[in-house]
Amino acid sequence: MLLSMTGFGEALVERDGLTVRVELRSVNNRFFKMSIRSSEGYGMLEPKIEKRLREKLKRGSLFVQLRVTRTRVAEDFQLNLEALDGFRQSLLSWAGKSGVALDDDRFPWDGLLRLPGVVDDTARFEVDVDAEWPVVKESVSEALENLQRMRIQEGQAMADDLLVNIKLAQKHLEKIETLAPVIVETYQTRLLERVRKNIDDVNVVLEPQDIIREVGLFADRCDISEEIVRLRNHLEQFEKQVDCETSEGKKLDFLTQEMFRETNTIGSKANDFEIAQEVIEIKAAIERIREMVQNVE
Repeated sequence: MLLSMTGFGEALVERDGLTVRVELRSVNNRFFKMSIRSSEGYGMLEPKIEKRLREKLKRGSLFVQLRVTRTRVAEDFQLNLEALDGFRQSLLSWAGKSGVALDDDRFPWDGLLRLPGVVDDTARFEVDVDAEWPVVKESVSEALENLQRMRIQEGQAMADDLLVNIKLAQKHLEKIETLAPVIVETYQTRLLERVRKNIDDVNVVLEPQDIIREVGLFADRCDISEEIVRLRNHLEQFEKQVDCETSEGKKLDFLTQEMFRETNTIGSKANDFEIAQEVIEIKAAIERIREMVQNVE
């Protein structure tokens, strides 16, 4: 089962006066790399979060955002009595000078609480990360499950596409197998035609063994039977690896490189136009495979 290295997962958990939101975004990378942004005071949880994520993720760049808020309590607010008294005295002074009567029972004194600096709601509080970790862990785990679900879906789509291109490459390789034996025969025919023409022009006698030796040398140079066998084997291994229970992107990447190498060798040794056309089609399929494999875990 292939896993994509690209995905997104999020979760929101509310419990014990805490609201924990976790977002996970992953993209392809040869190695596992994590970066995290968290609410103030929760940076100490990074090692625990990374350990939890590594249980499921082997490769990829992972961006983690952790936002934690908690229900505000009375201890989170401080009343600045000095500022409050200052506003009150100023108001009474203004009322006395203006002749405005202020009724203590009817005047909305609570409006003074909304004046700047009267209530300080930025009071710092200690974060007990050990006590809050279970809630954070739950949110991380849920976001990871959602991320995995997306990675599995994308991985299945990639597996289907990879197998289509593997079948396409195998089809063109079969065509090359049928063309390969004809190369030597075609070369022998052309060589004999040229020799006969030259003999007629210059009246020179050429021994048959010379023709046989030249054809034999060409046959050795353009023999692609070994490359065909190796390329077929790589394609079959790749196909089996795609259907494996584990996702092995590194193995698929290695097999892709080997397929490219054997295909290039076939094209350079065969020295045949029809085979060259088939090689181009195989290389195009392998290139599509290579691009997708870069995103397989």
